Amino acid sequence: MPNLQARSLVMQRTQTVGVITSDFGDQNIGRFIVGAEQEARRQGYSVVMASIEPEGSGTEYALPAMMERRVDGILLAAPQMEEDEALAHVLDRSLPVVSLYDVPGGGVSMVGSDDELIGLLATRHLVERGRRVIATVIGKRGRRVTESRLRGYRTALEDAGLRFETELVEEGRLEIAGAAGATTRLFERRSDIGGVFAQSDTMAVGVLSALRRLHKQVPADCAVAGCDDMEMAPYTAPPLTTVHVPFYETGAEAMRLLLNMIATGSVAPSKVILPVHLIVRASSG
Repeated sequence: MPNLQARSLVMQRTQTVGVITSDFGDQNIGRFIVGAEQEARRQGYSVVMASIEPEGSGTEYALPAMMERRVDGILLAAPQMEEDEALAHVLDRSLPVVSLYDVPGGGVSMVGSDDELIGLLATRHLVERGRRVIATVIGKRGRRVTESRLRGYRTALEDAGLRFETELVEEGRLEIAGAAGATTRLFERRSDIGGVFAQSDTMAVGVLSALRRLHKQVPADCAVAGCDDMEMAPYTAPPLTTVHVPFYETGAEAMRLLLNMIATGSVAPSKVILPVHLIVRASSG
């Protein structure tokens, strides 16, 4: 194996890549980062990290700071960047960049999962369990992930001959407390809800908590399905039905794509979609 330091000098590379995220405490982002870092290490690269604020501010500083460190490429793992229209102007188009989320203006490679399919699988499962009035607790409106999973939810309902109703959609802010409040509001509007699809397992925990306070039995009175398949999903009460999203594998695949772009000198954008699958547990009956 050639000496990595000598090779990097010859190729004018630093053998370093940057990862920019918004929440190191997010389990899904954590799994993505671990997968990416382990793949980078396997290929002889080191990783430097930077974070932006949860509301999205700081991108204008984090990206230039990474570029000043002369990283060979950058992975973006912050959903807030979907809303940052200035991002396209900050990016150096000569630098390989791969993102876990869509970047405004396009032109950036993306590795992720089919979020519309995620919403479809979870909701279709609740329909197959005999639920006819199915609500959904969603993430932040306007984000690609939120709207794609909402389209999947709507498609599953319409495929089953059920009507999509806006009063059965409530924003849960991607938080346990936010989702609990959203669930309470849903049941204040509609007492006949028999199923809830939460757009993340974190929010599904809030849904389950609210249903307990409302004296609803899960799944007898109301079936619940989440998505992401977080580590806690098998240990909720009852264990949570969810759609497995391969965040670790996504991180590894994103890093492989980034390092291949670095090796070949290509910055042409590409898109890689990894498969997802339903995991049935007791919360849906």
